[in-house]
Amino acid sequence: MDLRKLQNGSDVRGIALEGIKGENVNLTNEASYKISKAFVKWLKKRLNKDNIKITIGRDSRLSGPDLAESVMKGLSSEDNVEVVYFDLCTTPAMFMSCVNGEVNADGAIMITASHLPFNRNGLKFFTKDGGAEKEDIKAILEIANEMEYSENEAKYQTLDFLSMYASNLVKIIREKTGEERPFEGKKIIVDAGNGAGGFFAHKVLDVLGADTRGSVYLEPDGKFPNHVPNPELKDVMDSFSEVVVKEKADLGIIFDTDVDRAAAVDKSGEEISRNKLVALMASICLQEAKGSYIVTDSVTSSGLKEFIEEKGGVHHRFKRGYKNVINEGIRLNKDGKECLLAIETSGHCALRENYFLDDGAYMVVKILIKFYDLAKEGKTFADLIGSLKEPKEEAELRATFLAADFKDYGAKLLEDFKVYVKEEMKGASFEEPNFEGVRVNVERDGIKGWVLLRLSLHDPVLPINIESESEGGVENIKKEILAFLDKYEVKL
Repeated sequence: MDLRKLQNGSDVRGIALEGIKGENVNLTNEASYKISKAFVKWLKKRLNKDNIKITIGRDSRLSGPDLAESVMKGLSSEDNVEVVYFDLCTTPAMFMSCVNGEVNADGAIMITASHLPFNRNGLKFFTKDGGAEKEDIKAILEIANEMEYSENEAKYQTLDFLSMYASNLVKIIREKTGEERPFEGKKIIVDAGNGAGGFFAHKVLDVLGADTRGSVYLEPDGKFPNHVPNPELKDVMDSFSEVVVKEKADLGIIFDTDVDRAAAVDKSGEEISRNKLVALMASICLQEAKGSYIVTDSVTSSGLKEFIEEKGGVHHRFKRGYKNVINEGIRLNKDGKECLLAIETSGHCALRENYFLDDGAYMVVKILIKFYDLAKEGKTFADLIGSLKEPKEEAELRATFLAADFKDYGAKLLEDFKVYVKEEMKGASFEEPNFEGVRVNVERDGIKGWVLLRLSLHDPVLPINIESESEGGVENIKKEILAFLDKYEVKL
């Protein structure tokens, strides 16, 4: 097969296991072998060096061990490659192995498909400069198409790097709090969703004195039997909120499968995710540097923009896609505009102080340090983000394009929508600046809200986000949008 078909933005993604009708395996052991072999050739050329070191890790997916073996066989088939296998690890830790002075890897490969179903898997690539870009993946897969497969032995060393990574997180918290066991007397529980995040309870929180009894789904299980390991989903957050309240915990922490995303729940059961999570991290960063740009994705609320500005920051609402958000934060700094934080409502959070790496565990470290500081003052997160105005109603619709040329068709639809807004949509005004799709503010007949129409990054889909500060506003705006879409080849 053409391995270029496995590209998914800046990752490689595919079906690695049978088990779902109509979904045939395409991320095979042979494909993984060829792609990892190609990564060696690409990396040697990029670095202009012949002797390189590459680390490998995986999340809890059932296909992970077999794919890891194939990846290491592919790496071992090339000369002068030192391979180090971490076994179960997190995506952010894999990048850290490239900048860790003791390991000092030239490149890293993480075997993961984040929160996707059990039969999926994928490959993420890192160098000392960060995660591979879309263009890099394209180049690697083009090389992979030329590679031959053979049954050579996998030669590698092993290392428990996850423990090293956890020890560094413990060190950061101890330095910032000035205490060996700063969470003594506090109950902090974790929901790892049967992914790779269970280490945080045992190797970080327990060591720092927290009572982690009542934590759930810490054991890695690639069947994900309890819930989808995705803290962006409302039902997942609602369920964990109930656990936090039931266990009378002071704080709850929840991770996605490979720990590049996270969210939190306070002792009252209040969920700190999406806009609230952005508000919390923005507050923490803006206390360190007023005037910083805060880069977010395009679907953040109007209330969040007001909140960030009230805290002394500049809200830079950009595009969906965590790489888009992170790269924009990096660009702003290069242009002389200070940006400490790039964060997506999905829970991908990248801080300048941490290589602009989207690291869920590092974000939680920042949250825990603030939790400690607030507790000393007798305060909670509500004192920090309580002024965030939340919409009374919100909804997301997804319209599927029926036209084969959906990209051109979708672009034309958005241009038509701009004309519709100008000529026919009562009380509507364009949000400026705007970097993705068409975002329109609506204020009429006692209704105040907004709607965003944008094209999906990869799929033939038109996501439509609507928020309203008043009851009935979402339905009012939705009715008009559906009327506009009625003449187009889309299915809702």
